[in-house]
Order: sequence, then structure tokens, then C-alpha cells
Amino acid sequence: MIKDITIGQFFPGQSFIHKLDPRAKIVLLIVYIVTLFLCKSFFSLALMLAFAITAVLLSRVSPKMIWKSMKAIVILLVFTAVLQIVYNDKGDVLWKPFENSSFAVTTGGVYAAVFLIVRICALILLTSLLTYTTSATLLTDAIEKLLSPLKLLRIPVHSLAMMMTIALRFIPTLLREIDIIMSAQKARGAMLDSGGLGQRLKALTSVFVPLLVSSFRRAAELATAMECRCYTDGANRTRMRRMRFTWRDLVAALTLAAFAAAVIFTSFYPIAQTLIFQPVIT
Repeated sequence: MIKDITIGQFFPGQSFIHKLDPRAKIVLLIVYIVTLFLCKSFFSLALMLAFAITAVLLSRVSPKMIWKSMKAIVILLVFTAVLQIVYNDKGDVLWKPFENSSFAVTTGGVYAAVFLIVRICALILLTSLLTYTTSATLLTDAIEKLLSPLKLLRIPVHSLAMMMTIALRFIPTLLREIDIIMSAQKARGAMLDSGGLGQRLKALTSVFVPLLVSSFRRAAELATAMECRCYTDGANRTRMRRMRFTWRDLVAALTLAAFAAAVIFTSFYPIAQTLIFQPVIT
């Protein structure tokens, strides 16, 4: 399961999504997330899912990598679906284990479970593209540019952007480190996959302690490497690649704006909801 987590990885390419300005990607992603949580019907949710799938196709990222990112949240999806089915009692009863039982599977619970699963999948699908199609350097520069107004408040924007990007890019490294440590401990006889919950948690201490030590060692090595290269924090640093908004960013913005307008119309106007014939999630 750890090997399947691909968050934080970058896959070079020359696709339409790769060539978008990184600042535009971040802003459009924020707008997409907000619009996604405004969806109240399956039709509006299908629009946002279609937008995410189109973006994935335009990015030309391997479907295998996309599938790996989705496999990592299977447990979360199952847990969310079970909670919605158990605690949502709206709608008609579909199944009841006992005649006098207070628990019953209803249409409202099933609708809510499917709705939230699709919403989470759409969210992970498009969020993953940000790191898949944007290098660490461009991501740092974009975050710094977007947060540049905070410099008026004497907030170290460059340091914040650098820390955020380093933390994101170290996720794949730490995941590989966890896999190596677990394999090494199993080779030494550690019972990480057997026993009760308490025994497994106790056995995991043999993984987390070396991981903590390794994390501090990597952080010290990174700091030393930056000092050896005379790195200074945001002292009028030059950039090899300048960020510019192009026609691609305008097309992406207008497309998302159209989808967002459609979502708002279908979610908040009763006339649109009656025409769509879709159950509304409230």
C-alpha cells in the first residue's frame, strides 16, 4: 500500500497542463475545490468530475499513476460510505436486518455515500495533478508570488514557500524510507502484520523510531547542502524560468468558470433542479 502512494511526485512532460502557469494552477485548483463543495446534485457533481477527468487526459500522466493515487484512499472511501449508510436514515428503506431494528439502509444513505465517494475521488484526482505536472522549483516560485502581498506585514514569504514545497516533495522519500525500514524489520523477525491491534501498534515503534532519526538526518544533510551552495533566503534571487500567463491559462480559467457557473445554477436554483431530475444532497 505504501508503494502505491504517489502524492508529491513530479512527472515531466510537455502537455497542455504541464505548460500552464503554476500560479494559475494553484488558483484554479482552489476555485475547483470551492466549486466542488458547492455541488448539491449528482448532475453538478458529474460536471466537476468531467472537468477533472478532462484535465487528467490533457496532462498525459500515466493512468497507472492516477490509479495508484486512488488506491491509497480506498480505506477512507469505505469508511466514509459506511458512516453515511449507517447514520443517514432519510428516504425509503432498502434493507432492514431485523423487523424491530432501528438500523436500516435507506435511499438517502446510499445517495449520500455515493455522492461523497465521487466528491472525494474528484478532489484527489485534480489535486494530484498539481504535483504531477509542476516541478518543485516552479511550485515554490508560484507560492511565493501568490503570497507576496504578505511581505508588507514582514512575513517571510520565501521561507514559507520553501518549507511548504520541501515538505511536499519529501513525502515520496519518507514513504520509500518507511517501506525500506519495514522490510528490514521483517527480515529481522519483527511481527508487523500479525497479532492484535495493540501488538501491531507496539511493533510499529520499531519503524517510527528509525524513521524519525532518518528524517532528522535528511533534514541536516539538506541544510548543509544549501549552506555549501551559499543559499540565502530571498535576497533578490534570480530565476532561470520566468512565469508568464499565456492563452492556455485563459482557456483553462474560462473553462473552469463555465463549469462553476453551471454548478452554481444547477445547485442553487430550484428550476434547474426540477429539470435535472436528480436527488439533491443537503
